[in-house]
Amino acid sequence: MFSMIEQWYQRKFSDPDALMLLIFILSISVVLIVWGGFLMPVLVAVVLAYLLDGIVTKISNKGASRTLSTAVILFLFIGFTFILTLSLLPTISQQSINFIEEIPVIWQQIQSWIVTLPESYPELVQAEQIESIMGDINLKLVGATEDIISISFASLVNIGALLIYLILVPLMMFFMLKDKDALMSNIANLLPKERRLIRQVANEMNVQIANYIRGKVIEIIIVGTISCVAFVLMDLRYGILLGVLVGLSVLIPYIGAAVITIPVALVAFIQWGWSAEFGYLMLVYAIIQALDGNLLVPLLFSEAVSLHPLYIIIAVLFFGGIWGFWGVFFAIPLATLVKALIHAWTPEWRPKTEPPKSAEA
Repeated sequence: MFSMIEQWYQRKFSDPDALMLLIFILSISVVLIVWGGFLMPVLVAVVLAYLLDGIVTKISNKGASRTLSTAVILFLFIGFTFILTLSLLPTISQQSINFIEEIPVIWQQIQSWIVTLPESYPELVQAEQIESIMGDINLKLVGATEDIISISFASLVNIGALLIYLILVPLMMFFMLKDKDALMSNIANLLPKERRLIRQVANEMNVQIANYIRGKVIEIIIVGTISCVAFVLMDLRYGILLGVLVGLSVLIPYIGAAVITIPVALVAFIQWGWSAEFGYLMLVYAIIQALDGNLLVPLLFSEAVSLHPLYIIIAVLFFGGIWGFWGVFFAIPLATLVKALIHAWTPEWRPKTEPPKSAEA
């Protein structure tokens, strides 16, 4: 047993570069797990800086100074975000309040439909089973209501943290974008000398993460906009709210689409019942999801296409359990990182170094 472990260790980590890569990955993971809450503004700034870096670099390459390019793009980004928030937030807030207030009415309608199931399908469902299930659901709904109230009070406390974000994040973004080369050079100097594999994996992941963040934002905007327009045109109640949620659901691959289908179908069913309108809406929603999965994702995320859907779902569950929202958001890049690490630790995938030439006599 111990000999097998020793052979595996010698095979994978006999190269000092491989050992340094393992130590580097473990160190980053420990820092994020232990101090992730304190570093959250920094992580947000890094993600947004990745989003804008491509545009800033293109403008600066055409002759403009890096400082001016950063200032202009950051100003436009903040202005666009501010206008978008002001235009959508009132409608989304009002629809959210209306939806929460209507939950008891919706639940009553669902209950009235469920209690008819034993009469319609006596061989499949019994009245005692329905009563037991309904009792459990009612208890969970009471607990969920208490959680919503506690979250509402907690959100008031977090206003101070939000103000800190609004000040610190743009400031850090500006310096990250303006002094990108200097910061990357300083980080490289902190790494150990034996960093060939670290540099190989880092270069590969740097490109993938930048493309992933930009692609994910584009996907959210496209899917959310199309969903909002479709729901509003079909006169679905809470259309803007549900459309925005459908757009945000793409943050969680596969699982998000499955979860958001429940409120969309539920609201449509309560509004129209088993009617043609309900069927048309679900057909449009299915087309949106199909176009997202079969057209947008392959175009925007080439690295996601090379990963099996099962691996992506496992990555979402695993990294989401460790790092919460950011683990879910970066599930695909982290899964590709694991793939890159496996390749880096496999001898046939490592870049070959030429042996030193012997001095001629």
